[in-house]
Amino acid sequence: MSGPETGVVTPEAVRLEFEGANLGSRTLAALIDRLIQGVAFVALVVFGLFLVERPELGLPDWVGVVAVLLLVFALTWGYPVAFETLWRGRTPGKAALGLRVVTTEGAPVRFRHAAIRAILALVDFYLSVGAVAVLSVLLSKRQQRLGDLVAGTLVLRERTAAGTVRPVQFTVPRGAEAYATTVDPSGLTGDDYGAVRAFLLRASTLRTDARTGLGAELATRLAAKVGHTPSPGISPELFLIVLAARYQERSGAGSRTGQPAATSPRAASAPVVVPQATSPAPQPGTGFTPPS
Repeated sequence: MSGPETGVVTPEAVRLEFEGANLGSRTLAALIDRLIQGVAFVALVVFGLFLVERPELGLPDWVGVVAVLLLVFALTWGYPVAFETLWRGRTPGKAALGLRVVTTEGAPVRFRHAAIRAILALVDFYLSVGAVAVLSVLLSKRQQRLGDLVAGTLVLRERTAAGTVRPVQFTVPRGAEAYATTVDPSGLTGDDYGAVRAFLLRASTLRTDARTGLGAELATRLAAKVGHTPSPGISPELFLIVLAARYQERSGAGSRTGQPAATSPRAASAPVVVPQATSPAPQPGTGFTPPS
């Protein structure tokens, strides 16, 4: 059984679909991770007992108890947090099943998202023996467990016939750092960001006239919404890239200014870099008004 479809609507009314991970694949991935955690725990406990029982070391018994408690915490909470933060939303179990955790806006998860998911796993899995997680996944629209709902994340399937789903990052182009400080994304909603994201990902595939018109129309609408007055010489696409990057930074999902950004949600391996000058032509003094 395949997972649900989730995605965003582009300015051309084209919906970009991603396949969500179903309950079966998520359960199997979790079992793989639990198996790895269990093997690691047993190995570390045996090693700890070996050290405690060495009389020449002179270690008291309480050292072993504290060490076991720390190991339980590290393997229960630190394992998923470390892997999901450092491995772009994957754990060994998820990687084996072709799954990845991303934010609901398609951006890579950060430490905050992974930590919330790990804390809520206490309710999802341990206190309820998995019942809360199963019910939440079955009843939520996008198959999110309680930890996903609170953290604002989704578990997506990467290995599908449509290609590999990859998180997207936008960065402020080099040389536009000063301009970026004048763009305040606080008035932007998740749907607005989704429209910006979709347009920027598809801009290079559009005809020049469609790209210019759609970019100017979207930039004009969103500039008014966030209370930004476009400066002469600032192209619509530059504004949209900066707006997307600032939105990701504000939500904790963006990357650092000036670094490369992944622009293809279905890139097979290496990320595609966002061009730093993507607008066909600047429209000074027009306020991003689409050409007639």
